[in-house]
Amino acid sequence: MNFLAHLFLSCDNEQLLLGNYMADFLRNNEVAALPEAIQKGIQLHRKIDSYTDQHPITRQGTKRLHAKHHKYAPVIIDIFYDYFLVKNWERYSPLPLEDFMQSTYKSLSSNLHSMPEKLQARTQNMVAHQWLRSYTTTIGLEDTFRRVQQRVSRPEYFDGVIESLLRDEVLLNQEFQVFFPDVMRYVQEECLC
Repeated sequence: MNFLAHLFLSCDNEQLLLGNYMADFLRNNEVAALPEAIQKGIQLHRKIDSYTDQHPITRQGTKRLHAKHHKYAPVIIDIFYDYFLVKNWERYSPLPLEDFMQSTYKSLSSNLHSMPEKLQARTQNMVAHQWLRSYTTTIGLEDTFRRVQQRVSRPEYFDGVIESLLRDEVLLNQEFQVFFPDVMRYVQEECLC
């Protein structure tokens, strides 16, 4: 899963949220220098990623995307799942999505000092441009995928990604609705939030 789901699965704990957010951007030696509570958020992120990658539903969706999107199929599924989290938000949270996004931006902004300098500018950009809102529409998803394409070795594997979403949207949404309650239970039971 991408930003939104990881942030959501942070157990309403700001320190876990910070670590869960920062995890993909830090090397292990940078993690060791962080406060223990943030390190727990990084561990949570990694556990969620491992659980997601091994889940049979996620593997099924990834396999379907692999022929067209090759090695980036898992990345694409992660981003699609944030889109489906938005579409199904009321099933999983009593807090309105807009309130969650604004609270998250506030937490990230007020904790910039806890982040490595390279991540501070990225976070400020994320907040200023409301990146979490990009998961609410296919146009926003296109922007998200454009940002990802700039950082990968084979950007052409993202060509037609929105068409892949639209082709299988009903099936992907059904799969998400099976998977997401499982990962929520996993976080609650295994990660002791």
